[in-house]
Amino acid sequence: MTVSSVYPQHSYVKDGRFVIGGCDATQLALDHGTPAYVVAEDDLRARAREFAGGPARIVYASKAFPCTAALRVFAEEGLSVDVASGGELHLALQAGFDPADVVVHGNAKSLEELRLAAEAGVGLIVLDGSDAAKLTELGVRGQRCLVRVVPGVETDTHAGIMTGQESSKFGLTPAEAAALIADPPAAVDIVGLHFHLGSQLFTADPFTDAVQTLRQLGDFGVYDLGGGMAVGYTREDEPPEPGEWVVAITEIAHDAFGSDIELLLEPGRALVANAGVTLYSVTDVKRSFVAVDGGMSDNLRPMLYGARYEARLADRECVTSPGGPNLRGPEGETHRPGGPNLRGPEGETHYAVVGKHCESTDVLLSDVALPEPVVGDVLVTPATGAYGHAMANNYNGIPRPPVIFCKDGEARVVVRRETYEDLTARDC
Repeated sequence: MTVSSVYPQHSYVKDGRFVIGGCDATQLALDHGTPAYVVAEDDLRARAREFAGGPARIVYASKAFPCTAALRVFAEEGLSVDVASGGELHLALQAGFDPADVVVHGNAKSLEELRLAAEAGVGLIVLDGSDAAKLTELGVRGQRCLVRVVPGVETDTHAGIMTGQESSKFGLTPAEAAALIADPPAAVDIVGLHFHLGSQLFTADPFTDAVQTLRQLGDFGVYDLGGGMAVGYTREDEPPEPGEWVVAITEIAHDAFGSDIELLLEPGRALVANAGVTLYSVTDVKRSFVAVDGGMSDNLRPMLYGARYEARLADRECVTSPGGPNLRGPEGETHRPGGPNLRGPEGETHYAVVGKHCESTDVLLSDVALPEPVVGDVLVTPATGAYGHAMANNYNGIPRPPVIFCKDGEARVVVRRETYEDLTARDC
């Protein structure tokens, strides 16, 4: 039996049990403990090939899943990579990326990060703020760079993941960009322009207006139009297909700048989100709450901006409803289920899936239908391949989960689970 498209392509249900990469999810939980990030390795490769088969140079936005094993897969598949810190640069180089295939981002790069990037010989540095002056201070000469421009375009996405509007902290205004382009220091060789509009964009329409801002700044050989392609977090979502998305943006770019350009696109979550799931163990069931052994330390997105997810039990059939944003009442009040259980079809009950942290906002899913969960059940949340591992933290002293790659029925740990001893390893 196939599962919803929000789950990995290489996953299915057999005899009521959820299988990912050929591995039984319940057995994975027994073998490796929970919470655990589980990734279908073949999904990563398949998604890389879907994007890379088009006319644009695909640059993986590594912040989505900065895991060495995943970075190594994308390096092997011929993608480039973008990094937004010295740490991400270190991970990308350790994973085997050619420095020439690295694009360095960030709105507040330190001198040390820029020094590391220049010494490594990275292909491009995206200029933001005072980066050009800092490269001059370091004695760099002729570093190939793009200028990040604020296009002043608002997109139909959550304010917390919008980056191209006039109030954005990222990039230079068109006037600031024009001044830098007109009189660049010897440290930089400005070969092109860059913008990023935001994340979870379901159409390419906003790019049409945004490229007009870049046109006013002159002709260049390289244009990086960012990423932001939406993915499906619930079965209600209808994200674009990777190939269609690349072609749509390429056509917009070619109409604006001509076809004789190098076009860069930076999908992040679209390469990794639906390749991964998170496994939890149910630790308590009371009233309309299902408590699990993780929460905001392994998936912070629902608490940051009401991100929506689905869920299922690993060893029982169930029809889920979206664990959508908390229901908003008048004057911004938030309502969460806390009363009697709501009966759904075929005996299913609606629950809020809550975490173990000492915060009222530690709610992973505010409304999901499950078939009478009990303590010890394994709960699966899909589409957590992006920004789960990346944003994992130690709040309440919780060790971060492992990352497990599954392929052809074989599971391998690529990032081990933290221990309590790890929590004190940096104490002086």
